[in-house]
Amino acid sequence: MIGREMAEVVALEALAWILAQPDLCAVFLGSTGIAPDDLRARAEDPATLAAVLDFLLMDDAWVAGFCGAAGLPLTRPAEARAALPGGTLPNWT
Repeated sequence: MIGREMAEVVALEALAWILAQPDLCAVFLGSTGIAPDDLRARAEDPATLAAVLDFLLMDDAWVAGFCGAAGLPLTRPAEARAALPGGTLPNWT
């Protein structure tokens, strides 16, 4: 289990990775409905960071790509999500 501060770091790294992938960035912005300026203003908000990880965790290939690029274990995004607001909610999928 990781702490909230480390979870926020992982989420910020995930956000940077998502934004560096043009096609994935477009999917992220479209699915969340957040405007780029709003994203910049709220990038350090724990709820926004939780949403970033929620998005990333929707696809195993995205998780693998991010973790490979960041040198993290494949379980780290889910661990980080659990440490952020709403992370203790049950996962029904």
